[in-house]
Amino acid sequence: MYGKRKMNIKELMAESIKLLKQNNIADANIKSRVLLQYVLNVDKNYLLVHSDAKLDDNIKTKYMKYVKQLIQGKPLQYITKTQEFMGINFCVDENVLVPQPDTEILVEETIKQIENKFKTKEKVKVLDLCTGSGAIAVSIKKHFCNERKLEIYGLDISKQALNIAKINAKNNDVEIHFIESDMFEKMPNMKFDLIVSNPPYIETSTIKKLSNDVKNQPYIALNGGEDGLDFYRVICKESKKYLENDGVVLLEIGYNQKESVIKQFAENNRYKDIVCIKDLAGNDRVIICKNNEYCI
Repeated sequence: MYGKRKMNIKELMAESIKLLKQNNIADANIKSRVLLQYVLNVDKNYLLVHSDAKLDDNIKTKYMKYVKQLIQGKPLQYITKTQEFMGINFCVDENVLVPQPDTEILVEETIKQIENKFKTKEKVKVLDLCTGSGAIAVSIKKHFCNERKLEIYGLDISKQALNIAKINAKNNDVEIHFIESDMFEKMPNMKFDLIVSNPPYIETSTIKKLSNDVKNQPYIALNGGEDGLDFYRVICKESKKYLENDGVVLLEIGYNQKESVIKQFAENNRYKDIVCIKDLAGNDRVIICKNNEYCI
């Protein structure tokens, strides 16, 4: 009696791609490949070279279980426990927002500001508000080769998120000082040259309209309040207490929030030289505000 014929790599991927497309899962080809790389613990080239290799039933069962999770809306990164950001592999899980390519613009602009600070200052201090996985803080410190004259603090309300951030700092051999706090509530009395943040900025009513793989990320990391601007109000109100006279605030924003955020920071001459940087898609993405040292 003959057993059931085993599927090969090419056939299994074709089956999963078909299922994902039938369920309107974006980037079905890429997700199928990355998922199989994860299950087999191999690279992309292995799948191409060994596309006719037969797979054991237990591999197929495990793989299809993950495919089902994708269909149910679980982010691929929560299955593989990893996400690439700024050319670095970061550990992620259900306790943190998955770092997105658009946020790399925020990191790049922060690096430029730090380089400018080092032209006139021996030591530079940076605060990463709502640090989450620590992707922003770790990427910046790693860019500067863990420079001891660059001090970076990562703050988040979530203890679970900070645990992931600490893993990422350790995995990348960089020193970050982490603080568990609801925004500035438990912030030590210190001054920073730069405050950088990718805060929650999605309107509460909009969250339910998002794709399942976004909705299944931490609600606390998505919800920016009724108009999406709650966290910008707090940063605008409190940041000057923790900012050097020549300090800079850098913020990621939603595509439609430029005017509202600029208005907050410009009001009553609180900040000056406010500019907005667009992302690669041409959307408004990063607001940069310089402290007005003459403002009390």
